[in-house]
Amino acid sequence: MTAGPEVSVTWPQALAWRAERHLLSPVGDLPVADVVRRLGAVLSMDESLAELAVRIRRRHSAPGELARAFAAGEVIKAFAFRGSVHYLTPEDGGAYLAVRCAGRQWELPSWQSYYELTPSDWPRLREAVRDALSGGPLTVAELGAALTSRAAYRHLGPVFDDDPWTLLKPLTWQGDMGFGPPRGRRPTFQRLDHNPRWAGVWDLDDAGRYAVTQYFATYGPADADLVGYWLGNGLSAGTKRLRGWLDDVQDRLVTVDVEGRRRHVLREDVGPLLAARPSTVVRFLPGHDQWVIGPGTKETHVVPPDHRTPVTRKANPVTVGGVVRGTWATSPDTLTVTWLDPGPPPREDLEHEADRLSGVLDRPLRCVISTASAPGDPPC
Repeated sequence: MTAGPEVSVTWPQALAWRAERHLLSPVGDLPVADVVRRLGAVLSMDESLAELAVRIRRRHSAPGELARAFAAGEVIKAFAFRGSVHYLTPEDGGAYLAVRCAGRQWELPSWQSYYELTPSDWPRLREAVRDALSGGPLTVAELGAALTSRAAYRHLGPVFDDDPWTLLKPLTWQGDMGFGPPRGRRPTFQRLDHNPRWAGVWDLDDAGRYAVTQYFATYGPADADLVGYWLGNGLSAGTKRLRGWLDDVQDRLVTVDVEGRRRHVLREDVGPLLAARPSTVVRFLPGHDQWVIGPGTKETHVVPPDHRTPVTRKANPVTVGGVVRGTWATSPDTLTVTWLDPGPPPREDLEHEADRLSGVLDRPLRCVISTASAPGDPPC
């Protein structure tokens, strides 16, 4: 995959440009839905972390704003990357779901045998699900009861009694339903096409080309391996399809040398990339933030190998110039930074970002730094 003249940048320069795209440096003013759209997806495995991922990217934010955007239909929730639940925009979500559908897992012999559903049964099953949800959101149990009341799906009763999630996932991938407003701690599902913003599931090749270009726009400079990690491992695109989509968009890409590594960016981003200046900005990110998850924790220029273990275990990363240098955690009145680098921590910058996080969380936090050489340092 080569295209256009080669230009050279440093990793600090590349990460500074990527941080601007991520609304991290400078922090942006985009509405909630536009933040989600910029990132492509926001993991919602932990709602507090999902909201923080959005709020730290907005200069002015308020508690509950992500939930309100969801209730208003400005964002949707569906099973997407790596089989996990993500916030997506209704306009772009159909592209990522189309790519997720590409593997057509419900046609696998193992699926057909286990669920006693052939590929020709799925159109009617999908119609039955949409019919069941026409009156409004249903819990999993209610949806199961509605489906198994039909003779054709009575055999799915044990599936809904035990573990229905694998069966339900393709129904979100295919755009028949997404998550609805929870009832207490119970999730619900609702029809996606009841949302006037829902653009439907895209044509697969259009979706693939769009998803690839959006990845370069947000996570560049990138290469085929990084695109494969995000759109192949977590979705079911397949290596052959991804290579084809990359070939389709190569005229939009320019090769960039990043300290000896060949990466690519969109042609329109070359100028801003070359103009970017290395940054030492400190950011406190939530665990599993897109800054780390998008390129993956094996991207050593973002997550140094010695720091990978806590990050993969959902620790909240502290980044300096886009590179993970520590982790952070809060108690009711304390923010504890665990500095992982051998060098001295930037105390003043950490204190400034701690004040910003305190404002986002709307509670005073005393910042304490713990280092390998001096655990339990005085407040920063």
